[in-house]
Amino acid sequence: MTQQYPLAMYRLFPSRRESTEGDAVPFSHLEELRPQVVRIFAMVGEAIAGATHSLLAGDRELAKRVVESDIEIDQLVNSVVERTEVLLLNDSTISNDDRRQLLTLLRILPEVERNGDLAEHIARRAARGLGTEMSPRSRGLIERMGEVASTIWREATDVIIDGKLEAAGAIEDIDDELDDLHVSLTAELTSGSMTLPVAVELALLARFYERFGDHCVNLARRQVGRDGAD
Repeated sequence: MTQQYPLAMYRLFPSRRESTEGDAVPFSHLEELRPQVVRIFAMVGEAIAGATHSLLAGDRELAKRVVESDIEIDQLVNSVVERTEVLLLNDSTISNDDRRQLLTLLRILPEVERNGDLAEHIARRAARGLGTEMSPRSRGLIERMGEVASTIWREATDVIIDGKLEAAGAIEDIDDELDDLHVSLTAELTSGSMTLPVAVELALLARFYERFGDHCVNLARRQVGRDGAD
């Protein structure tokens, strides 16, 4: 069932607009951070899609590029965190709204970085050639989990960057599908269709995708002022 979120949701990066008197809305301190945050979200989206493709296609070079991109994601996140902390601690001109938004940014960035790490974990297994040892059914389930993970990340991006309320509600339902796929893949692993080492690695992959969805749920909840996952 779709989660109903409170209407008090606000945009982390509010757009500049004209007031009724014709005066421009004052510049938000978050605007200087927006390009970096948008880049981080885009890179994580590319990473989860690339990790899944490299796993299924046996593309070890792509897998290595995904692993390398996680280093850049971490560096960008650290840069934004450091700049945000400087603004909060040293800039006395920050408004209450800006302060609230900067604090929200500090809370969501660890979730974003963890999803980049999860994509990197998948890519590392792709680089070792795990995809070639999977059963046909497990390949189909992983392919679907990758598609759903990319979808839920796009919804999470809409929530954080654009503050789209309808996207926040949809995330809960998409995460439910990832949970169901996790259960299905776990059942396949117990069927004996693959060797034990491969089954163990696939169990980890299933957990990575499930956690990816959970972090997206947490992101949506933090944006609307709720606590993290139940």
